[in-house]
Amino acid sequence: MIIVQTPLRVSFFGGGTDFPSFYCQEGGCVLSSTIDKYIFVTVKKRFDRLLRVGYTRTEMVESVDQIQHELIREAFRTTGIREGVEITTMGDIPSAGTGLGSSSTVTVGALHALYTLLGEIVPAERLAREACEIELGRLGKPIGIQDQYIVAYGGLRFLEFLPDGRVIAQRIELDIPLLRRLNESLLLFYTGVTRNADTILVEQKANIGDRQSVLRQIKAMAYTARNELLAGNLDAIGELLHAGWELKKQLASQISNPDIDAMYQVARQAGAIGGKITGAGGGGFLLLYCPIAKQEAVRAALHQLQELPFQLEHDGSRVIFNYKR
Repeated sequence: MIIVQTPLRVSFFGGGTDFPSFYCQEGGCVLSSTIDKYIFVTVKKRFDRLLRVGYTRTEMVESVDQIQHELIREAFRTTGIREGVEITTMGDIPSAGTGLGSSSTVTVGALHALYTLLGEIVPAERLAREACEIELGRLGKPIGIQDQYIVAYGGLRFLEFLPDGRVIAQRIELDIPLLRRLNESLLLFYTGVTRNADTILVEQKANIGDRQSVLRQIKAMAYTARNELLAGNLDAIGELLHAGWELKKQLASQISNPDIDAMYQVARQAGAIGGKITGAGGGGFLLLYCPIAKQEAVRAALHQLQELPFQLEHDGSRVIFNYKR
């Protein structure tokens, strides 16, 4: 039996510039981090030749082509495994529509687990690249490529997407007191709304040609945020998050709505400096940068929302159990 632990993520800056239709022309970048919430993928061999896939439902099939979970099906095809395997996924939070990168986390985790079953040690770059090939190439998802890379590599990173297709994954090294302050200043609240990210992302992708100037500002802001973070200017991160959220809302019509705007305004009035909806927008989690002294006031103001305590995670996808006999 093999168990792979792959972290979810929060993206701070640069979202939208990781779409191929943008970065292949001008290059893109994001500042993002994995968090200590995970999706676990378990794989084991079966006595018979069937394939069993367990998630919110259970599939028992005779061939890879019959698997309805498209991410798992394509992971089987990529790794070449065709029969006699059970694979299950379990998450720390509900995975669908929460904006924490769960789809890419499942894809990377499934590839990692299946390759481990084959006895292959596959580097993070390959896991991320093959996950992108599955999601964007074969399945035609209207998404960018940041999630696959951050959950494969792990940590707080500045990812640069070059026009020639290369991805540079720079780890942002902060001293322990500064990293502790950053962790203590970040809050996540569940809006209670899940959404189909594809609907928002299809519009966002279609709008790229008309939003070039906005995306360039978003890209420049990501570089500024990286520099401010390395300089230890944490409150500047809060201000930039606010400015970035105002820009992001211009990329598609459903990224925000009156309910989200009201939640965010209440949080700002209570003392949060800035924030954003994670992922595509439209629901999921509200990420806030808030000074410690103001956090109880923000929690009281958002008392109707469930808070998700979290820390930034140092690691990416990794095998945490591997027992063979």
